[in-house]
Amino acid sequence: MMAMTGMRREKVYDPILRVIHAWNAFALLLLLAASLLAQALPYTPEAVFLWRFHVWTGYALTVGLVARLAWGINGPRHARFAAMWRWRDWLAAARRRQFFTTPRDWGHHPLAAAVYLLFYLLLIVMVITGLTLAAIEQGQGPLARWLAHEVALAGWLRTPHDILEDFLIGFVVIHVAALILHESRHGVPVAQAMVSGYQYRKDEE
Repeated sequence: MMAMTGMRREKVYDPILRVIHAWNAFALLLLLAASLLAQALPYTPEAVFLWRFHVWTGYALTVGLVARLAWGINGPRHARFAAMWRWRDWLAAARRRQFFTTPRDWGHHPLAAAVYLLFYLLLIVMVITGLTLAAIEQGQGPLARWLAHEVALAGWLRTPHDILEDFLIGFVVIHVAALILHESRHGVPVAQAMVSGYQYRKDEE
């Protein structure tokens, strides 16, 4: 079906995937905002509230991550992680040294797919370290019963958790920038796909 001049469109992303994506994006932004604000404040009741809010939004992100992992295994074609595993495309892009190319196939861009897989892997580590730190430092969460007094363990986990937080901030910035660049450089509307479910591709001449 023609959606605009010189373009085709197809329904690619299902409603469940889009809801999970919105949930995780909102939870992640709240998580990062609460952490950055809490770090900027001295030890005050407001900072304590922000750290607790950080933990609560961490639980929300955990729920969303579990849902995404389940849907990545059992969902429709373009929601599955198997559709993101495109190593032949990655090798071809490396040989040509062309990574930021015009989107042509339906589904995730090959380079974006590689980044997303890495993102979900690191997000799993982020959630595990976060739940562990919540149990140790605040006595909260499902691990508190076993780890509430393991103070020494917190020292091992704090640094990787903070590094991963910086990575997630970088991911958000790069993700938004890539969406803008795709639209301005390649003339293909990308950002709306997780709202409408439709992807647009230029007609092959």
